[in-house]
Amino acid sequence: MAEPFRVLVADDEPAQLELVGGFLAKRGFAVALALSGREALKQFEREPFDLVLTDQKMPDLSGLELIEAVRRQNPETPVIVMTAYGTIETAVSAIKAGASDYLTKPLNLDDLLHRISQVRERQRLLTENRELREALRERHRIEGIIGESGRMQEVLSLVKRVAQSDATVLIRGESGTGKELIAKAIHYASPRASGPLVTVNCAALPESLMESELFGHEKGAFTGAVAARKGRFEMADGGSMFLDEIGDLPLHLQVKLLRVIQEREFERVGSSRSIAVNVRVLAATHRDLETLIKAGRFRDDLYYRINVVTIALPPLRERREDLPLLIEHFVEKFGRVNAKQIKGLTHEARELLLRYDYPGNVRELENIIERAVVLTRDGVIDLADLPVALDELTEEPATPGSLPAAVEELERRMIHDALLQSGNVQTRAGELLGISERVLRYKLKKYGLSRE
Repeated sequence: MAEPFRVLVADDEPAQLELVGGFLAKRGFAVALALSGREALKQFEREPFDLVLTDQKMPDLSGLELIEAVRRQNPETPVIVMTAYGTIETAVSAIKAGASDYLTKPLNLDDLLHRISQVRERQRLLTENRELREALRERHRIEGIIGESGRMQEVLSLVKRVAQSDATVLIRGESGTGKELIAKAIHYASPRASGPLVTVNCAALPESLMESELFGHEKGAFTGAVAARKGRFEMADGGSMFLDEIGDLPLHLQVKLLRVIQEREFERVGSSRSIAVNVRVLAATHRDLETLIKAGRFRDDLYYRINVVTIALPPLRERREDLPLLIEHFVEKFGRVNAKQIKGLTHEARELLLRYDYPGNVRELENIIERAVVLTRDGVIDLADLPVALDELTEEPATPGSLPAAVEELERRMIHDALLQSGNVQTRAGELLGISERVLRYKLKKYGLSRE
């Protein structure tokens, strides 16, 4: 059952206080009464209220002073002012002080109920919007990107710094490394987070439709244009535009994109009227843009415009210390999605996943784990649940005397020494080694140090 709406009523006239308090209590409100402004403020400081209803003229602490005190304590608590002095000046004073609404005495109790309903509706909408924004930030927060390796920590540090600016960002990396996830993290950590994030995959759109898709068109601009249509840039006004695979953008559209970035305006297809937009551009590519520039397939002036800040995402094979965390994350995610209780992986399955090179990067790992979760019968992922080709493409384990074996032995000794130095405190040992405690626990198990 929902908690009752809590109202604090302050009035130095006992009869008026009892009238308003009794009326609201009969209609299901939880009411607290105060015969002075100071008494009301003491109650407000002791317990939370959803609304404060106050007389304007009180001897010890006026209604306007009470409003200011309430706003200092909790700026989101609405206040309705009651007064017998119903002038424009008093109304303006109350609203300027931060009142949500204003009523004159003698009160019309039905009107009071209506005003409270309006305040409640505004509060509900504000709460929903705040929760939605928080949910979006939580869903796309920078901390939600899995990666504790040094390379990924550098990336995340750069993302946090660039998010607060309005600079264009070029995100580079192989397919499947998470370029769109980084773009979302930048947008939702930026001052534009409440605005739209519009995504366009330049490689997926036919060239004949791309101009209309990006910039919109007017009615009759071409065969089939039966009505005017907004483009993606108009939809992104006030927010961010993510242009994925920008290296596939045709040359004639690169000119229009350059103008949008420089002048913040463009024309729809079939129109000569300029449309102004306020859009931050985030771009991504897996292509070598410098080679495309030399080949005449990408404009160098556009390259310098989008390349204000570059974020280079490492392939998964170059941040293998993140593999245990990613495997754990995806097993938990797809176990939840498929309503399956996954107990873990067999040693053989885990070792195979840790040796594989992942040419498709994080996206490939995600697909492999999802397949394994779906196929496993007993809640434990085994070799039989993994693709057969995985083992064929995996390097052989390090043989004694080989460089990988020497590296593993060095790593084992360093972990052993760090544990001794830290008094077997894993958090401290991880700090000494420059790795997280979770990665350390994985390596302890891998080298059998957890049993020593």
